[in-house]
Amino acid sequence: MQISPLVQAFSLALLFAFGTAAMAEAPGDPKAVKQDDKGKYLDAKGDPTFNIKPDGTVDWYTYSGNRRYGDCYVCHGPGGEGSSYAPSLKDSLKRLNYAEFYGIVVGGKQDLGAGQNKVMPAFGDNKNVMCYIDDIYVYLRAVSVDALGREKPEKHEAKPPSAAEAEKACIGEGN
Repeated sequence: MQISPLVQAFSLALLFAFGTAAMAEAPGDPKAVKQDDKGKYLDAKGDPTFNIKPDGTVDWYTYSGNRRYGDCYVCHGPGGEGSSYAPSLKDSLKRLNYAEFYGIVVGGKQDLGAGQNKVMPAFGDNKNVMCYIDDIYVYLRAVSVDALGREKPEKHEAKPPSAAEAEKACIGEGN
């Protein structure tokens, strides 16, 4: 699958615009302070975050992120807890802010040291990841602060019409 040149250009622009300054900044308080016009919850910095109601109902995007985490699960294990060859995303999301997470997913990462070569492949061309990157991020963010377990949430908000439209525009009509 190919991501449109516009999405690729935006991804690179985001990396260059936020990459160096934002990478040193911790993710901050994950508390949702507002909701955008697409129904996504945002923290005080404007980064995507989760919203879990007192009765355990999660927002649509957190629920979707749990479902879409399947592409990550293969290496990073259930609930982002890590594996023998990939780090714990549950722990990493305590340190990585949104821009850094986005940059690693888009461009990949390679760590060399102590006789090991750990490689995270780039997913910038994978629509199954890139069309849902915010969803995956908010799910992992919720897991990282123990607001949500690794199992599928029992209750979730309905899928907003804007989410269906965005999915159709990103993935395409036939998928």
